Amino acid sequence: MIGQLAMAAVLMLFFSAAVLFWPRRIKQLPQQSTAQLFEQRLQLLAQARDAGELAEQDFATAAQELKSQFIAGQYTVVNSDTAASWRLPATLLLVVALLVAGIYSVNGHYRQLDDWFQAQQKLQQFGERALLNQGEPLSEQEVEWFALGLRTRLANEGDDAVAWMLLGRIRMSQGAVEEAVAAFEKALQLTPERTPLLLSYAQALILLGDESSLARAGRAVARILTADAENADALSLMALIAYEKGDLTEATTAWQLLLKRLPTDDPRYAAVQQRLTELGVGVDPVGRQIRVTLYVDPALQQANPGASLFLFAKALDGVALPLAVQRIPLPAGEQQLLLTEQMAMQQGWSLANADQVQVIARMSLSGTVEQRPGDVQIASDILSFDTPSLAISLTLEP
Repeated sequence: MIGQLAMAAVLMLFFSAAVLFWPRRIKQLPQQSTAQLFEQRLQLLAQARDAGELAEQDFATAAQELKSQFIAGQYTVVNSDTAASWRLPATLLLVVALLVAGIYSVNGHYRQLDDWFQAQQKLQQFGERALLNQGEPLSEQEVEWFALGLRTRLANEGDDAVAWMLLGRIRMSQGAVEEAVAAFEKALQLTPERTPLLLSYAQALILLGDESSLARAGRAVARILTADAENADALSLMALIAYEKGDLTEATTAWQLLLKRLPTDDPRYAAVQQRLTELGVGVDPVGRQIRVTLYVDPALQQANPGASLFLFAKALDGVALPLAVQRIPLPAGEQQLLLTEQMAMQQGWSLANADQVQVIARMSLSGTVEQRPGDVQIASDILSFDTPSLAISLTLEP
């Protein structure tokens, strides 16, 4: 691409030079001052000869000298005109070339053109890495090239539902939500019942958050649930839409339906349980659970506003890895928290695998579960699972 631009620039300079240096006919003006002066002087010499003031031999010598001076003067004028005829165009050509080069180096889009060329050449490779997880994840620059390649393909080959959907997901990941919505709507015009597309479209509309967008998101999710009432992703979005609209009753209903359909080892299970607990809805977790009434001294939260709270249970014997973990921003005052078997960090190592446990509440400054200098924590007494459900109280203070 850069080579083609360089060739075009050379051709433009060639044509400019041809225009500037092309021979032109010069119309001579009727002014002949040098010739007239020669004739006048020659006549004066002839008059002096005729009057006897100048001998014939002297006349011939003087006339020859006058002719020599006239010829030399004419040669100087011709040379001067010839030099001027090529120096001015050459100077103009050089100035134009330097000016164009300077302006293009500052304001030119040759880098963008090179990016565009790269995007077209590597479009398939970017798609494989982004969708099939082949090779390294795309960098931010490569994601932008991927989007550029998709736009070029859409411009050259016409509408393509998959290309529009991919472009929408890229724009949503970049925070350009309005552009993402527009791309998803283009894709929906071509494939209106595609479930992954409707889910992405609803997610983008929820991010916009205004009343009209939430209503459109609800209609998109309803289309999914009409075809597949068991779709967990659609139920999750329906609950979130209702929650954002302030309809807590509908949100609760949707989350309860979702909880019934999720397997207990699904990472979303514990999150839905927590949501329902926050809404004051009683949830009976499957398996063992520990209900924790935690009081955090407000002074601790005020002194560490960016800290995290880790609530976890660990086995009295065996692996040091926590059996269940919950992380939230460090609160102030009393909180009702829950640890369940579904909050395990590793499959096969949960509250079901230990009969005696200890619960720890830790303020973490680093945001990691490992204890670091400056962290504050409180540990419970040793607890035995005589019943599936345990309840304790803890106080976290400086």
